[in-house]
Amino acid sequence: MDDILICASDAIVDGGKGVRFALTAGGEDATGFVVRHRGTAYAYLNRCAHVPIELDWNEGDFFESSKLYLMCSTHGAIYVPESGQCAGGPCRGGRLRPIAVTEHDQQIYWQPDDYVRPARA
Repeated sequence: MDDILICASDAIVDGGKGVRFALTAGGEDATGFVVRHRGTAYAYLNRCAHVPIELDWNEGDFFESSKLYLMCSTHGAIYVPESGQCAGGPCRGGRLRPIAVTEHDQQIYWQPDDYVRPARA
């Protein structure tokens, strides 16, 4: 399957707002998000490992105040941006579902897999 455009590379800055994108996860409508941490783009399914709800406080706000961790707005679960691994809070060893991303030609793209697919038209 082809790479799917998320946004221009300069749309996400280190520790700044992420960009959400529509997808289907396990056959259900959902969103993914991409953020930049230490220069690298990382994408995850926008679903907390603790309770399956979206993480962002306001649209695109995924980092907590120190900009070192991604944080769930509902229960405060925190995740390591590079791996999606739970680093504290109620997620207890869980992790965010990663989504493969590539960055080339000043654009960021995601790759579908067996679980995450393009949103239904």
